[in-house]
Amino acid sequence: MNTLSAVFRRAAPFGLLAALAAGAASAADGEKIFTQGGSNPAATACASCHGPQAHGLGAAGFPALAGTSSVYLAKQLHDFRSGSRANAVMQPIAAALSEAEIAAVAATLAAMPGPTVKPTSRADAVAGPGAELALRGAWDRNIPECVACHGPGGEGVGTTFPPLAGQSPEYLAAQLNAWRAGTRNNDPHALMGHIARSMTEDEVKAVSAYFASLGQWGAPQ
Repeated sequence: MNTLSAVFRRAAPFGLLAALAAGAASAADGEKIFTQGGSNPAATACASCHGPQAHGLGAAGFPALAGTSSVYLAKQLHDFRSGSRANAVMQPIAAALSEAEIAAVAATLAAMPGPTVKPTSRADAVAGPGAELALRGAWDRNIPECVACHGPGGEGVGTTFPPLAGQSPEYLAAQLNAWRAGTRNNDPHALMGHIARSMTEDEVKAVSAYFASLGQWGAPQ
């Protein structure tokens, strides 16, 4: 018994090293996918569209991904595959990634620094329709305040509600319009579809600009 215990004690550090090495390999794979692409050539590098720090390319409508929940990101990639979230660029890329590659790149992106978010709450004074919707909602049309789900300042909550702060207004407006048009249908309980269809075009623009203004990205490293 003592001999067996000694063997297990000696083997334990090697098991730990193996586990650490496996974790490091997984992280390295995610970084490689982000910067160079996946094993299938159709899975192009994330950085080419989302930027070298994954801060997004606002003018082109490519979202920031850094600091977003890995569970949320993996779900979006699976939804691009299935077509429940339609996007002509992302669908073939997601289809070309293996399950292991999806998990690895999602973990890598989640570990990258997100934006600094300006603190806001429902108690703040509001100025303009964007802040009104974000902090008060429009309950006469059954539109809850955005921060009720997406957190103070739109910083994101858990694995279901993504960050809004720091995304470009172009991207945020495009997603609201996709829900309005019914071309995006991958949100819990179809909540966003109802909300977006209840908003006017001016409100879409205003709330998108409001949340875009709340996140400040650090300088590239």
